[in-house]
Amino acid sequence: MPVLNWVRRHLVVFAGVAALAYMILPNVVVLIFSFNQPKGRFNYSWNHFSLDAWQNPCGVGDMCDSVSLSLEIAVLATIGATVLGTMVAFALARHRFRGRGPVTGLIWLPMAMPEIVMGASLGTLFLNMRIQFGFWTILIAHIMFCLSFVVTAVKARVMSMDPRLEQAAQDLYATPWSTFWRITFPIAAPGIAAGALLSFAISIDDFIITQFNAGPTTVTFPMFVWGAAQKGLPVQVNVIGTLMFVVAVLCVVVGQLLGRRRKAHT
Repeated sequence: MPVLNWVRRHLVVFAGVAALAYMILPNVVVLIFSFNQPKGRFNYSWNHFSLDAWQNPCGVGDMCDSVSLSLEIAVLATIGATVLGTMVAFALARHRFRGRGPVTGLIWLPMAMPEIVMGASLGTLFLNMRIQFGFWTILIAHIMFCLSFVVTAVKARVMSMDPRLEQAAQDLYATPWSTFWRITFPIAAPGIAAGALLSFAISIDDFIITQFNAGPTTVTFPMFVWGAAQKGLPVQVNVIGTLMFVVAVLCVVVGQLLGRRRKAHT
């Protein structure tokens, strides 16, 4: 009975660890097989340990070019979506204007809509406007669907702010510009950072919307992986995937450490 009581008390912990292990297991498999040297084209069974893929991650033609293109689009889409999304979030949270309800609904729509619908819709729009498919059509599409996530994150942060802080700054004769940069922006910064990180992760990982809006010479990393999978994925794909996973984990760890440090100082 004591053992059963102990298990019941820690059941939530066990469930959390099991869920975390389930999510991380595929990344561990990708990491392990990045050190494999397969016999054929398919890296599905372990052959023997090798560092060749790590020593020459760009050994596969056009793969590093696709990674570079994905990073460039993700960075620009993050900047564009974060700037526009922050302004929209402040407008929706702080102001009352005609059409505010429909605008809020339209902001939520891309998150509820299947990606294939949005990708096909944007592709049809560009086609009817006779816009050549390529880098800019992908970038516009990525900003469009990342915008909703930024607005949601920033709006939640802005609505939780205490307006008395800004009122106190105004009582102390602070200008609107000074009040924004010294009071409003630092408080809203965590929401803005969360929206930016989410936008980057969504953009660099997207395949469906990109596929509908890409040109014949614009191949992002997800598109490269999909095309290479038809003939056999090279081990270097595992290397790039592992590096992306490690960078993402480091960003989370650094964010947690900075948050704890900030709380300790306050």
